[in-house]
Amino acid sequence: MSSWARPQLVSRARVPAVARCYSSAATASQSTTATPAAVRSFDNQHKLPRLPIPSLAETAARYKKSLLPILNASELARAEKAVDEFVRPGGLGETLQGRLQEMDRTEKNSWLETIWLNKGYLEWREPSMINVNWWAQFKDSPQFNLDNAPARGVISDVQIQRAANYASSLLSFNDLVNSQTLPAEYQKTTPLCMNQYKNQFGAYRVAEFPRDRIVTTWPTTANYITVMMRDQIFKVPVLGPQGERVSLKAIEQQLRNVVEAVNNTPVQEQQAAIGVLTSENRDTWAKARQTLLGLSPLNHVSLASIDQSLFMICLDDYSSDRDIDVSHHNIFHAGNAHNRWFDKSMQFIFENNGRAGINGEHTPADAVIPGRILDELVKNEKNAEPAHPSHVQLGGIEAIKFVVNDEIKETIKQAEVNAKKMIDNVDSCLIHFNEYGSNFLKGVKCSPDAYVQMVLQLAYYRHYGTWTPTYESASTRLFLGGRTETVRSCSVDSVAFVKGFESKTADTTEKQRLLQKAIQTHLEYMMAASAGKGVDRHLLGLRSMMQTPEEQKSALIFQDPSYIQSMYFRLSSSNMSPGDNFWGGFGPVVPEGYGINYAIGKENIKFSISSLRSCKETDSKEFRETILGALRDMKKTLA
Repeated sequence: MSSWARPQLVSRARVPAVARCYSSAATASQSTTATPAAVRSFDNQHKLPRLPIPSLAETAARYKKSLLPILNASELARAEKAVDEFVRPGGLGETLQGRLQEMDRTEKNSWLETIWLNKGYLEWREPSMINVNWWAQFKDSPQFNLDNAPARGVISDVQIQRAANYASSLLSFNDLVNSQTLPAEYQKTTPLCMNQYKNQFGAYRVAEFPRDRIVTTWPTTANYITVMMRDQIFKVPVLGPQGERVSLKAIEQQLRNVVEAVNNTPVQEQQAAIGVLTSENRDTWAKARQTLLGLSPLNHVSLASIDQSLFMICLDDYSSDRDIDVSHHNIFHAGNAHNRWFDKSMQFIFENNGRAGINGEHTPADAVIPGRILDELVKNEKNAEPAHPSHVQLGGIEAIKFVVNDEIKETIKQAEVNAKKMIDNVDSCLIHFNEYGSNFLKGVKCSPDAYVQMVLQLAYYRHYGTWTPTYESASTRLFLGGRTETVRSCSVDSVAFVKGFESKTADTTEKQRLLQKAIQTHLEYMMAASAGKGVDRHLLGLRSMMQTPEEQKSALIFQDPSYIQSMYFRLSSSNMSPGDNFWGGFGPVVPEGYGINYAIGKENIKFSISSLRSCKETDSKEFRETILGALRDMKKTLA
């Protein structure tokens, strides 16, 4: 990975996030409400302001302030000198700012949109699995649940029924987006950008050189989904020829037809596990994809059928352990990257005991968008049947086949080896903490999101004896095409809080005072970031405007070690509250770090914690215990 790409990687949340990815917006900064039905989904788009470009002075001041807790005196003096030189009148910063302003005049939605897609995602060449994609696990359903899992190799009725149920609800949601009848969303009375809802159904990522491509369409009018079982892929019509909705039973039958087709195909006649290639390094997959396209016109048709499907369903003929620490791994990476297609924006995974989840490609949308979709799936489990299903005959399922050669077969074998190494390196565990939640925190006048951020600061300090740059994502959906901005959670006041909390001399009143001050500082940064006044996206934009090696060399603000150091987020976090219907996670963004997704319910708090086993300094299960201790000890201070 180039030195150019690395700061962009470590400066984004992924969830994935959901992610990592799993980049979601903190609900503390932006709670959404639906509008009256008369306001169509995208009617407010023209009312939204464009994402502002902060002034150089604003960014310089906030950036220097964010460096205070992580640099010593000499490092800080050097960094401040580099910043001041960059933003001085007539300096390079003014030149780059002018170019950024000129670019804003030519971009459809935002000066940041193309830069963020390219630098945040599409130029990233490491595998999307674990590194970019996010996962979410649905709560177990009383309606679709087997206490005793069937034997391996079996597809169960409950599994088929839940898959068909969710498929039908997804079709209903897509209808709302296509017809613009999904209620527009507001922050109080201010409209939010709805554009990302156009980027979920039928969306896919294409591995290419020198960077990938993301493809979205709206309205999304395909009449089929893709279904995977034992690495075999099928094109499965779920709508009539004119888009007619059909019954749950009709969709169930289509899925049963897939199961029958796979079971009746001898192993030696089954297709190669092409999906495993989507777990590979993006350049490796891009080369293999080009090879496939060059082998046969059939491969063009097959890849297009997968890419352009509304979404994917993965039927796993096994069940993972009931222990949630174990089960979420199947949704995260399948244990071996088989029976998955990591380039689809949404692939829904169903185990044969009825358990379900989703693995999402992060590029087209931030987690709050698919999160809304996931909530609807669970809420509508008993109402997934269309109001007036048609009796139209659905088209037959079609096996998606590929022509492969020895090179592709060998690439798949190596992809399996590489995927196994990545998967074995992931250390991921969960917390379902039921001792208190947002009700208690609001009762003691604490912002739930900011409070959890301080829990993480205290836990890290206790675990490592120091503090670290920390990422939390803030939504910028108040603006046209808005995605996210970074909240730098580690501040002078958060450091003062963790030191004071661990002090043997500070009393409860002093600890409360330090906590409230740290929370207030965090909320101020969150508000600024949500208003497009953060540091990281603006600096990324300025850096992207450099045109020559001479400019890059003279931009001391980016050459100074503090620039990378301040974005080396050993704690990368994302809030997907309330977590009542699902919970999720993503991978760490630096080798020595943790990826932490959390969801704050009324009476509980859920966390996912990921790290890499290759780093001897990190251990997700040990850090989990430290977080639990911080949760309990901080409550004692407030109670």
